[in-house]
Amino acid sequence: MPYLPIILLITYIIAIRLIAGKIVLQSEEKEHEEVLKEEKVFQKLLKNQMILYDEKMDLEAEALKIFTLYEMTEAITKSLTEDAAFTILKEKLSEHVIYKSCYFFDPQSEDIKKYRKMDDFYVFVLRDKKSKTGYLAVEGLSETDKEKVMILGHQFALALRRVKLYKEIEKIAITDSLTGVHTRRYALERFQEEIRRSLAHKIKMSFLMIDVDYFKKFNDKYGHLTGDKVLRSVGKIIRNNIREIDIAGRYGGEEFCVVLPDTDSEGAKYAAERIRSAAYVAVVQAYDTKLKVTVSIGVSTYPQDGKVHNDLIDKADIALYQAKKEGRNKVCFFDNKSK
Repeated sequence: MPYLPIILLITYIIAIRLIAGKIVLQSEEKEHEEVLKEEKVFQKLLKNQMILYDEKMDLEAEALKIFTLYEMTEAITKSLTEDAAFTILKEKLSEHVIYKSCYFFDPQSEDIKKYRKMDDFYVFVLRDKKSKTGYLAVEGLSETDKEKVMILGHQFALALRRVKLYKEIEKIAITDSLTGVHTRRYALERFQEEIRRSLAHKIKMSFLMIDVDYFKKFNDKYGHLTGDKVLRSVGKIIRNNIREIDIAGRYGGEEFCVVLPDTDSEGAKYAAERIRSAAYVAVVQAYDTKLKVTVSIGVSTYPQDGKVHNDLIDKADIALYQAKKEGRNKVCFFDNKSK
């Protein structure tokens, strides 16, 4: 059979081609599977990357909120007055929270009751460690923003406590512990401030130098504890008989001083007589002893008696000496005439 070798050759070639085709096909399928696998891995990595990106953005947003709240908190707690702290609170709230209005109420306020009944208002109770310090009433606040207000409300409460402590410390620093009037240093600082204000506005002001009559006799006869009681009582009399704008101080020993802003000599006469007569009618209860105490007062007035505080003090001291010379329990002006 002369064609047999040819047929075998053709069959062999066809078989080779089929085998080669199958190998190529398997190779292509394998490559395709590899590609799909790699693509799947890539998609997974891409998805993970997107998740990480979203988490990063969420963390950054949360961090921004925290830093923002920290800045707000820092600004609020630096305030030294209630009004300043509340103003900063409202400013910062308006930057980060949507609301219509915000009100601050003292802990004793009765008005807060009506706000508690209003659906549009969120009322937050402000507390420190020991007691209630007030209320915040915020109108038009969303549920999502209430947490921010709570955080800032706590910080505002801390700021109020800080303001209260600052005022207490300041009061201690400028108040004479025995008599309750201001210290000499603070009174004289305020005296100089009032002189500058009087100069700027071209207004008068007056100065009183007050001395407890026969104070040495009280000390010698009844002892220093009774003397302290007398000084404490005179300090209270002075405080109760001056205006809110007046500045009373303990000048030294049994001497007191009072700065009378925006007061001419006639006004100073009225103020001095008010103090003198109040002391005259008062009875000082010093333990088992009832004492009658009087005071002598010297008066000087800006600008006719002096334009600097030392001159006005000297003139008032001279007038005080004249009041003592005339028999005590008197008010004298620098012109050496009793009034």
